This record gives sequence, structure tokens and C-alpha cells, in this order.
Amino acid sequence: MQVIKYVFQPHGDERGQLVALEEFKDIPFKIKRVYYMYDTAEGVIRGYHAHKSLEQILVCIHGSCKIRLDNGVEKKIVPLEKPYEGLYVANNMWREMYDFSVDAVLMVLASEIYDETDYIRNYDEFLKFTKNFSDTVAAQGIIL
Repeated sequence: MQVIKYVFQPHGDERGQLVALEEFKDIPFKIKRVYYMYDTAEGVIRGYHAHKSLEQILVCIHGSCKIRLDNGVEKKIVPLEKPYEGLYVANNMWREMYDFSVDAVLMVLASEIYDETDYIRNYDEFLKFTKNFSDTVAAQGIIL
């Protein structure tokens, strides 16, 4: 599994830092939704789902957290600790966010508006979905 992290260009001086993000320039998709999580209690794990088509960039703009990514074959843990780094999360990727610092603010940039039908919230269904996707790709001779 390839983990894709973007390092965004911080701009700053003695007044502080600023990071500007533009769709198709810094973010590889049109941004249709932005949301963020904060005041996450100790020990809480968020996520527990995948998406059929939605893509995301996760940025821990304050504090830190960890992201567990799972493509149905391989799992990786990715720390997010810098406000100028973004983690790309493709569709067909199970995600769990956890180990939030007390001051963590995790911002998510999404390629689509909220659509409950795009969510896969059951892990066994996710595994079936990724297997069907892989079988379809293989049958069509597409190289990923």
C-alpha cells in the first residue's frame, strides 16, 4: 500500500504561519466539503468506515493523531503531527482515526458532499467490496 502525504507550503514571518490550499493545485480534487473534529476524548477511535468513491485529505491542523489505513490486504499507521502535512485517503480505503492529543483538530477536505450511500460501515462488506473491485480491475486488465 502506498501512503501519500502532501507537504503544503507554509508562508510565514515574525507574525506567524499561513498555509493556503487550492483545489487541483495543492489538493488533487475539487473540494466539495470541509469538516473538522476537535475535543475528541481520550481513547476514542473515529472513522470505522470506507467510501465507494469519495477521496479525502486529512490535515491535523493542531495537535496530533494517528490514522490507521487498510486497503483490505495491508494495514498501515500514519501519524499526523504537522499542520502543513496532509494525508491522502483514496476511496476503497478503510480508515480509523485515533490517539488524538488533547488539543488535536483534524480537518478533512472531501471530494464530495455528504452521501450516506457512499459509506461502507461494515468491515466484512468492505472486504467484499475491495475484492470485487480488484477482481473487476484484473478482469479488465487495468494496472493500478
